[in-house]
Formats: sequence, structure tokens, C-alpha cells
Amino acid sequence: MEDLIGRLKAANARIERRDSVLGEEMLERRAATDVAPEPGSRVLEGAEPGPGPTLEVDGQTVDRIQFAQETIVLRTGRPVLAVVDDEAQLVFSDPESSVWESRLRDASPRLVRAARAVGRIEVEGHSLAWLGTGWLVGPDVVVTNRHVAAEFGRHDGTTFVFKQGIGGSRMQASIDFLEEIGSTSERTFRLNRILHIEDANGPDLAFVRVTPTSAHSLATPIGLSTHSDDDGMVAVIGYPARDSRIPDQQLMAEIFGNVYDKKRLAPGQLIGSDSTSVRHDCSTLGGNSGSVVLSLTTGEAVGLHFAGRFLRSNFAVPSTIVAERLDEVLNGRSRPAPAHQTVPDRPTPALQQASVTPPAATFSFVVPLRVTVEAGTPYPDDGNGHRGRATDGSSTAADTSDEVFTEGVPADYRDRLGYEETFLGATVPLPSVTSRGDDVLTFTVDGKTDDVLRYEHFAVMMSRSRRLCLFSAVNIDGLHSISMPRVGWRTDPRVPIGAQIHKECYGAEPKFSRGHMTRREDPVWGPLESASTANADSMHVTNAVPQMQPFNGGIWLELENYALQNARKDDMRISVFTGPFLTSEDPIRFGVKIPTEFWKVIAFIHDETGQLCATGYTMSQQDFLREEEFVFGKHKTAQRSIASIEQRTGLSFGPLAALDPIEDVEGVVSELTDVRQIRFIGR
Repeated sequence: MEDLIGRLKAANARIERRDSVLGEEMLERRAATDVAPEPGSRVLEGAEPGPGPTLEVDGQTVDRIQFAQETIVLRTGRPVLAVVDDEAQLVFSDPESSVWESRLRDASPRLVRAARAVGRIEVEGHSLAWLGTGWLVGPDVVVTNRHVAAEFGRHDGTTFVFKQGIGGSRMQASIDFLEEIGSTSERTFRLNRILHIEDANGPDLAFVRVTPTSAHSLATPIGLSTHSDDDGMVAVIGYPARDSRIPDQQLMAEIFGNVYDKKRLAPGQLIGSDSTSVRHDCSTLGGNSGSVVLSLTTGEAVGLHFAGRFLRSNFAVPSTIVAERLDEVLNGRSRPAPAHQTVPDRPTPALQQASVTPPAATFSFVVPLRVTVEAGTPYPDDGNGHRGRATDGSSTAADTSDEVFTEGVPADYRDRLGYEETFLGATVPLPSVTSRGDDVLTFTVDGKTDDVLRYEHFAVMMSRSRRLCLFSAVNIDGLHSISMPRVGWRTDPRVPIGAQIHKECYGAEPKFSRGHMTRREDPVWGPLESASTANADSMHVTNAVPQMQPFNGGIWLELENYALQNARKDDMRISVFTGPFLTSEDPIRFGVKIPTEFWKVIAFIHDETGQLCATGYTMSQQDFLREEEFVFGKHKTAQRSIASIEQRTGLSFGPLAALDPIEDVEGVVSELTDVRQIRFIGR
């Protein structure tokens, strides 16, 4: 993986090459920067001699002076400004770039006018409070990204409608044209009708009608440019949110001043275009989805921002396509979808005006010059001095190494009993496949054909087309569990090596970790020999799926533990089924389709009622996989009905769906922020 200093230098060099005037200022800033040690920063003992003291930033050992220099230089080249509801003028405090100060002052009237038309898309009935950015493209029409609008809207076969939200009522959406730093004021309007959400093969855009109020008028819409210069100066106006996918979290905080979710302006330059996208290098984060990319020269929109890669490049729907689609939607016309909008593969989103006039906006630099670096450990330590990323639900980290071994022969597995259906005293059968049965992988051992891979205390059923497990089922005995050290990954000799994902998508970032479906420690119980066998069995690649490093943690990690606490105290036994939702829309990374969402079903005898109970859960890694920018936070775990999981997976959990306290197929018990919110029994 390219080192942090290298990425910073490369980003700065690209700006300096494209913009000679700004480049000279950046070079001067680099030469003039002399950073003294910060209180609390830690010089690493035993570090190799270099040009200066070293420190840890986001898990990497870097030269402190170079990090400070290149960060300040980047903020000079690509600053992030606050939008402040004040006088109609630009105010610069601690300016880091006289070049940008001059350019933005010249463009001030155009920026102020545009900023008033940009707002934050907010929702009710969703697990998130807001979703992205939108802006007025017509007197009462807001444009945003498809992947933003699709969170609250859908097509019902006839028209676009608002989705069912948490609690069963329809979601509601609005747009707040303020949400500024240091202000609690708002200028919110209801989004009352979804005009259009583009399908997946078209440009990433959507149009929503906004309702004006008697208290506030809507701002003047932003005009759409009929062309764009590939090297033109632009600014993105939107609402960057903290992006948990970015490995350089401290660097992100330095560039954005550790201020998120508020209206910001980030100047930059267009760096290229094609028939489906415009590329720019402004500083953006999740939440900028739907932001306007505004020409500093004309004050017109040259694009609708929809995707970005930190320190690399950003992508926008061209304004010409936005204009064409808007005209078609407003006039009831349709046309064939253009070429699918793509982002290049990784290298390593006229109503009468009221008389009240909104106040104007100003912009100010808010990123401080002072660089503070705090040493830290972004990933857990495995106890042996190695950092890793916990993706298997255990206290140690998932192995991203390419080393995978095949040990033994099929006959060695003859004594594996797998998942036991009567383990809880009541019968809890393995899930049965109700659809896409032809995709179940079968294999032959000792002349007998089977479709269940039996291991010690758990079992796996595989997808033939995806080379991943459809589900993994485990019996857990909490009273007799044993802690054992991790062993190496291995393939299963009972199925062809080509039917298992060996290493194609696994490895160091940006590749994926092998994430356990049955957690490594779950089947490790009983006599020492049995526990040792289960520990080794859990490390088969058949029990793993590609997961982003930050995925498996929080509430998701604690589900089994909390269920054990509520199971019968005299035996503490539970049965758990876990698997990925496998869909045709799953993104392809490194030649492998990567699941974006996972499910879990837990069954046990409840200590309070003495009766069998069952509950279902889902968790998504979509925000870590998508190229589009969005409001990125921690993975959201939700309690969902088993019936909804059956519907989406094509599996049947037999009697368990009838025991679920969540009866509605589409029902969601709001996002779980604490395991104590879980409902194991009906009310």
C-alpha cells in the first residue's frame, strides 16, 4: 500500500502541475514551513534515523516534519471553507492561500447566490437523520443523486413513492438550506413529490419537488452550464460527513478541520471529462453526494457530484446530462438510458415566491494552520504485537495473508457431525433452500453426493456460482467454551479448489479480509480434542466471505454473547445461522462479486419463558464498498423479521419465523445502538 507521505506528495504534485500559479505558492509554503514538536506527539523509540523525528499517524510511522509540511501544502492547494450566514462578502481568517483568496473574492457574488440554493437532504423514518446534498435546479425542483433518493424513494410500477419507514409509516424527506457551522438556524422545506429516480444503468441523479412556505422563499435556482473546460476552476458546495472508509482518519480531520455535516465550500479544478462524467479534484467526503460543482467563472453548475476517492479524484454527472434529464422529466418525455456511469476500478450519489428574502452567505477558512498529531492504534492488537483488523468476531484480527493451506483428504472429515438439529432440546433444522436450488454446490465423498459441508459443531452450504457460503450454521455451548489461539487458513479438500475463493480478493488494503460467518470461537467448546478440531475447522475458506476491515464489530459482534446471557442458565446453548445476501447487483472487486449485506438468525431456549425463541438481524458493508459518496458512519445493525430474511435469501428457517417477535415481513425494529434494545420475545 502506498505510504501516507507518498499519497500526500502525489496529491500535491498533481495540483502543482495543473495550476502553475497556485503551484508556486504551494512550493513557497512548503519551503517556509518549519513545524516544532507538538505537545503530546510521540517520537517512536528505536525509529530509523531520517530527516526528522517520526510519529504514528493512522497506523503508519511517518516523518513528522514531512507530514506537517505536506498537510499544510495540501490545505493551501485544496482548502475547505465554511459557509456562514452573514454579510454578502468573503471573510478570510488565517488564509492559507492568497491565490484562492483572490479567485474566490472575484467569484464572490456567484458563490453567494449558489450557496443559498444548496441544502442538506434530511429524512424521517430512516435510521439516518440525513442522507446527502441537493440543490435547486428549477424554481421548485431539487436535484440530488440516485443513490441518495433511493434511500427514501422507489418506483411502485406506476410512479415514484416514498418508502415505508421505521415504525411502518411512510418516510418523509426535506431539505435544509442552512445547517451551517456555529448556527442552530434552519431553512427547511418539505420534499413533497419524487419526480424521478434514474435507474441503475443511467446517470446517478434524481429530481424531487420542493414545497415553498409562507415563512421563507426559495432561492434562485442554479443555472446549468452547456459546456465545461477540462481545466476550469470550480468549487463544490455541499455537506461533507466523516467518512469511516478512509484509512487516513487523522489526515481527513486535518483537512476538514474535524468539522462535518455542515455546509462547506471546497475550491479546485476540473481535470477531465467523458460522455458520462466530469472529473474534479476538490476536497470532498461522504455527504457530498448530490453537491453542486460550480464554475467560478460563470456561476453555473458544470456537474452533479456523485463519487470521490480521497486524495485522488472525484466524479460528477455533467450538467448537460442533468439539463437533458430535467427537461424530459418536466415534459413527460423518456429516452433510452445512456452508457452506464462508471468510476475506474480502484488502484491498490414555477411556484410563487414569498416576499421574505433569505440572508446572504459568506465563506471563511476554518482549517487551522497548527498541525497536531496524536499517536494511536487504529486496529486491535492480537496479543503478539501484531496489529490486525477484527473481522471474525473474535478478539484477534482476521488474517489478510495470502497463505492458505490444504491439509488432509476428504476421508479425514468422516467423523464431523456438523450442525446438530436437536442441540437445544427442541428441533431447529438447517435452513432449506426454497429458490435458486440449482446454485447450491454439491460434492461427492465415498460415492455419496451431499450439499452440506459438516465440520465440528457447525456446517456450511455453498453457492456454486459465487464460491461463497450460502449460510453457516453453528451450535454454541457457552458453559463449555474454550479459548484457543488462531491457526492458519485452509481450503476444504471435499470440494474442488476452483469452487472456493482462495486468494483473489484477499490481502492487504485495498483488498479484503477473510471474514468468518460462524465466528472462530463459537464452535470451540467441549473436550480439548473436539475444541481443537473445531478451532481449526472454523478457519476453512468455505466459512469466510470478503469483508472490509472495519466491518465486524460493535452490536453485530455482541449478538451471540447477548443471546447466551438470555439463554437457559443451566446450559447456555444457542444455535446461530449466518450468511450473506447474494444479489446480482453486488459490486465486483478484484474479479469477485462482493456481498454488501449480511444476515443472522439466532435461536435458543429463553431463560425467562423456558420456550424456544428466534430473532433475525442484518448488517451492511455497502457504505464501505460503494464508489458513491454518502453519509458514512459505523455499520448499522438492525433487528429484522426472519420472514424478511427468508424472502431475500430464498431460504426457509422452518418453525423459527413463527416464533419471531417481529411479524411484519418489511418490519424493522429501529437501528440497534445497544443490545438491550433487542426483542427476544413478543410483547
